[in-house]
Amino acid sequence: MGGVYGAGRVLRSRHGEVQRAWLQYEAECSFTDGHDRWSLYRAALDTPAALPLLFDAVSLEPDGPLASGVVGDVLERVPEDEREQWVQLLPPGVRDFSARRARELGVLASLEQGGMPSDAVGEIIDGWSDWLQLRAVRAASDKEVLHVVSQKGRTKAIRRAATEARQRR
Repeated sequence: MGGVYGAGRVLRSRHGEVQRAWLQYEAECSFTDGHDRWSLYRAALDTPAALPLLFDAVSLEPDGPLASGVVGDVLERVPEDEREQWVQLLPPGVRDFSARRARELGVLASLEQGGMPSDAVGEIIDGWSDWLQLRAVRAASDKEVLHVVSQKGRTKAIRRAATEARQRR
């Protein structure tokens, strides 16, 4: 028994060391550096209570591609009705990717809920990104939707994944 308790103390000690190292790193950060800001934003992404502060920070972020990366990650974590607000934070020159990702997440939600029939998928799949086509394979429960993706997916890997998913369901 003593070994288990000793291991617990060692683990707590390591946690403390990691925390001190992080705090030291944090104290030495220069938020003029995009890498440091990215680390801060990533930490905020994992803290739901920090999202309102992150929203404000991203609205002031001078590095458009960095802001776009943050918004791209946020979009999967916020409700659908909040996504457009995040997209609109971005400068127009870097907004397209996040706007498309927000639309794609809406398509995924529809597929997960069975709200998109296979004939509709067949009509629009050519306009989907590879990312969306692969995620659709994981999200769709309708075998007919998977059949369409297995026939019309852009890459061999997407078509194969859809065929395999269809066989499992």
